[in-house]
Amino acid sequence: MKRRSLLLAAALAAFGVSQATLAQQPIVIKFSHVVANDTPKGHAAEFFKKRADELTKGKVKVEVYANSTLYKDKEEMEALQLGAVQMLAPSLAKFGPLGVKEFEVFDLPYIFDDYNDLHKVTQGPVGQQLLAKLEPKGIKGLAYWDNGLKVFSSNKPIKTVADFKGQKMRIQSSKVLDGEIRALAAIPQVMAFSEVYQALQTGVVDGTENPPSNLYTQKMHEVQKFVRITNHGYLGYAVIVNKKFWDGLPADIRGQLEQAMKDATVFANDIAKKENDAAIEAVRKSGKSEVSVPTPEEKLALKKALVRVHKDYEDRIGKDLIQSIYKETGFDPAKL
Repeated sequence: MKRRSLLLAAALAAFGVSQATLAQQPIVIKFSHVVANDTPKGHAAEFFKKRADELTKGKVKVEVYANSTLYKDKEEMEALQLGAVQMLAPSLAKFGPLGVKEFEVFDLPYIFDDYNDLHKVTQGPVGQQLLAKLEPKGIKGLAYWDNGLKVFSSNKPIKTVADFKGQKMRIQSSKVLDGEIRALAAIPQVMAFSEVYQALQTGVVDGTENPPSNLYTQKMHEVQKFVRITNHGYLGYAVIVNKKFWDGLPADIRGQLEQAMKDATVFANDIAKKENDAAIEAVRKSGKSEVSVPTPEEKLALKKALVRVHKDYEDRIGKDLIQSIYKETGFDPAKL
């Protein structure tokens, strides 16, 4: 109750500021996120801030609060809904607990083969339909920002599907990811991101899955013997705003901010791809981990083992949604 009261007080204060700024420019947008500035998301948030200032000619001031400066991971969604902040960029996994389970479709293994398939969805009508499902929660979805396609890593061999059997693999809290690891006969271990390095180092878990940029910047490759470039899953973010705040903006300002967000999204996805490519090369050069790429036959075997998860979770996520993504990407599990 105390935390909610503090959030409400902050929201009321923010509301007062926003009313004043509508009359006395600039309009202030508080953009809160939980990662460091020197990350793809951090760079993209700063880019959006710059473009918003340029396109609105200073009528909008975006204040970026990185690294949980204002709110921690578990607090920020409530802060947005109350209006204490205006903009966030949470990972897509955060929307399941909010009651929008359809976003768990992004956790399905091999639902996207590559960035081209992914962007057909995130930049197309299916992605927009998903964002629209947030509006009853008082949230307006503006864009998807990539983090990257995930690779597996472990201190035990992970060359074949059989190699995964019995391995303890760290995952984010997600029922779909739990199903993914169990489909490999491995043991899923939910664990905070900040605890993973030590868990790998001490053998509490054998391995994990991450985009290469996370693997490298967190130095996980230093405590992992094997890295397998499987690109089996996606990790990304949705940029969201408080719907009441957004709808209350003057139409011309809102249009300029929409353009700033389009520009920032191109920048965000480009830098994410570059940083992941650079990270995997840095892991190779470090000599700490053995980096390998599955052959087409090995990738097909892994895909066959994992794609059954799609069927297992279609009641939870929505069969029609999964089928609509298949239609966009041309994927047909029956042809594997």
